[in-house]
Amino acid sequence: MDLLADLQAILRADQVTANETMREHHSRDESYHAPVLPDVVVFAESTEDVVQVLRYAHEHDVPVTPFAVGSSLEGHTIPVQAGISLDLMRMNRILEVRPDDFLVRVQPGVTKDQLNAALARHGLFFTVDPGADASMGGMAATNASGTTTVRYGVMRDQVRALEVVLADGTVMHTGTLAAKSSSGYHLTGLLVGSEGTLGVFTELWLRVYGLPEKVMAARAAFPDVDACVRASTAIMGAGVPVARMELADPHILRGVNRFKGTSFPEVPTLFLEFHGSSSSLTQDVETARALLEDEGCMAYEMVATEDERRRLWDARHVAATAFTAQFAGKRHLATDVCVPLSRLAEAVAHARQWIDASDIDGGIVGHVGDGNFHAILAVDPDNASEVAEAYRIHERMVEHALALGGTCTGEHGVGLGKRKFQVAEHSDSLAMMRQIKCVFDPKGILNPGKLVSE
Repeated sequence: MDLLADLQAILRADQVTANETMREHHSRDESYHAPVLPDVVVFAESTEDVVQVLRYAHEHDVPVTPFAVGSSLEGHTIPVQAGISLDLMRMNRILEVRPDDFLVRVQPGVTKDQLNAALARHGLFFTVDPGADASMGGMAATNASGTTTVRYGVMRDQVRALEVVLADGTVMHTGTLAAKSSSGYHLTGLLVGSEGTLGVFTELWLRVYGLPEKVMAARAAFPDVDACVRASTAIMGAGVPVARMELADPHILRGVNRFKGTSFPEVPTLFLEFHGSSSSLTQDVETARALLEDEGCMAYEMVATEDERRRLWDARHVAATAFTAQFAGKRHLATDVCVPLSRLAEAVAHARQWIDASDIDGGIVGHVGDGNFHAILAVDPDNASEVAEAYRIHERMVEHALALGGTCTGEHGVGLGKRKFQVAEHSDSLAMMRQIKCVFDPKGILNPGKLVSE
């Protein structure tokens, strides 16, 4: 078997490469996990291309790892058994917009910013905002969420239907365009979050929303992180329809100020955003202000202009990069857990204590309205003891989250980095998940070594 020649004969020569630079690009993601070179990189341009590649791979037992932007944080796109890296970024067309149904049909390589630019002319927007300009296929594969989840929900809530190519090249369609259904198993929900281990997405029907009449944002400063978290829980308990509510601790804001030239007070801070009509927002903002002040808010500042609002959220989105940029030669080990809201303050406090007791520089950010927070640890990948210490912090965070009734990952996904915690989190249901994997992919060629792998 000559993998390169065979695939170039099946597709076009310019769609398949063994170029060293291109293989290196497809060997990694944004995570701290060790890269692995694929044998070849294939650039799919249509569903039929994906079908042909998977038929060949299934026949010859060749591993296939889907790849798009490569912005994942847990090693999802690393081809740990080499084989084929299947790049879907040339499949980047917005196929259909249905404004009256609040639906859009896209190929997997369409990115978040590309989609929102196209939707704006229809007065619509796509809500899921993970920070990176990620692809729709990758976001669905990891069940991504982000800053707007507290109001609009996660990726699984937005995917209405799928076209997916299975391991043997079979094309399957799941879901309908109806707003709800009580018919059959929820295969769409099963496939979203499956991290490329059950099939390759080639088309997605996504739910979209009308652009809000008005958007307002604010910053609220607190004396400590615990007060920040208590305040966020109070807002959720009062039913204030906040669209974003993000925590940044002083360590993160110090990095952002240096990286972006901003001047945020370097104290525990909540970034907030509200969507609605002019009349409704006035009440929402004032209710939020009162609740925040009751929990010890030291300063509450409304953001006056759209440019200022964008700068506020840009600061949040670059938090990991900005924090790590302070430490020359280091990379960020970013991990996330999610816990019940009632235990969030405790979980964040413990994480901060473990970081402070170590020799690792770390900051905490979080989507505190839904119990999801992140530790960003600056680590020298060539320093074995430093890496081991970062892993220990990571493990303690996960173990504590599970003990509180939470999960090892709220949005980053399992990939390679969270695989070791799957038994502890899922217990006997993990065996059923592995049986499902065998039904969809009996030869185990789709993104092997990930998610529910032994």
